Amino acid sequence: MKQSPEMQKLEAMLRSSVFVAGGFMGNDRRCVTEVIDADAAELARLGVTAQQVAARMQEVTDAAITGLENWVSIGGGREARIEEARGVIPCPWSDAYHACKRVTMVRRKDSGRLVQWSDLNIHMIGVHTFFEGVGSFFRVEPAELVTALF
Repeated sequence: MKQSPEMQKLEAMLRSSVFVAGGFMGNDRRCVTEVIDADAAELARLGVTAQQVAARMQEVTDAAITGLENWVSIGGGREARIEEARGVIPCPWSDAYHACKRVTMVRRKDSGRLVQWSDLNIHMIGVHTFFEGVGSFFRVEPAELVTALF
């Protein structure tokens, strides 16, 4: 399917490293709509919506902020912490959203398994159903994220 000029521009932005090293698509060769559709299908299989996932991500981030970069228990044998950097990063969609440069990490106490995301991930998942392309630094696999959060 041919992409609109707006989608072509977005695709070019997501693949460039203007905002983040390596871009938002990583080495994923699929077009952005295919990535979004595949992740939406995975969420449907898991029985959650992108908005539910993003809301839980925000809850965990908010809880982790209280720990002042120390691990905080979030229940269910999991703990979370944040790392903050100065500045903001804009959403590549032209929606005027700017996210703090903050990373939230969730660790399972029993296995030590770690999942992490940025504040921009929360926005892009909740608003655009975009988990980033395979191979991008901040790609979060929907199934891993759902397991870590719920």
